[in-house]
Amino acid sequence: MFEIICIILKILSIVVPLLISVAYFTIAERKLMGSIQRRRGPNVIGFTGLLQPLADGLKLFVKETILPSNSNIYIFLLAPLLTFILSLIGWSVIPISETIVISDLNLGILYLFAVSSLSVYGIIMAGWSSNSKYPFLGSLRSAAQMISYEAAMGLALVPVILYSGSLSLVDIVDSQSGNLSSSIPILNSIVSFIPKWNVFPQFVAFGIFFIAAVAEVNRAPFDLVEAEQELVGGFHTEYSGFRFAMFFLAEYLHLVIAALHFLLFFSGG
Repeated sequence: MFEIICIILKILSIVVPLLISVAYFTIAERKLMGSIQRRRGPNVIGFTGLLQPLADGLKLFVKETILPSNSNIYIFLLAPLLTFILSLIGWSVIPISETIVISDLNLGILYLFAVSSLSVYGIIMAGWSSNSKYPFLGSLRSAAQMISYEAAMGLALVPVILYSGSLSLVDIVDSQSGNLSSSIPILNSIVSFIPKWNVFPQFVAFGIFFIAAVAEVNRAPFDLVEAEQELVGGFHTEYSGFRFAMFFLAEYLHLVIAALHFLLFFSGG
């Protein structure tokens, strides 16, 4: 019983700060877009708008949930829950620090990519169950983009895995500890202060992974999934209230790929 309580507390100690950070990812992005577009962004609720994510979450939570009359209700309700859970459990293998990780799997990268690939099903389920052409087209478009860039991302990981000799994220981070060294004394004095990060010998894989990661999380210029001009918002057009918020949270939780970027190429930052 005590071990179960410890495991639950360990999970909550990661999940709760993670959800709070996801909420503030949204305001950071909105303020950045506001500065680019020469406007203020959220600045009313709280000091400089810092309470805006809490207000948005409360608004979405109390909003009425609208269920399309011709939709498949069960799949329609299951889709956002499945997408949110799959985005959340991906963090279970991400080492937060040298001692904090929920599960150090020997096949951590394969687990992470398997969970990330399964999230495509939630998007397809959402678009199909809505029984509307626009969400269905949006779900197909989103799934096509995710699958295509996951292939490039997986290929970019191969040299990193071979270089580190392990599929465990903890082992990959540990393999980048220390600085570079050379058997030639002159070169050794030059490179001895450079960190032993994978980004230096694997700079091509780093570039491919970075581009694929931006596309995977639907950020500009790869935000074709939510093309309002022809898709009216994408696969989540028929969703409202808290179920729409679950898709929104899942999208930002999927920024696990950004964390993976630092673990693979910068020894965790």
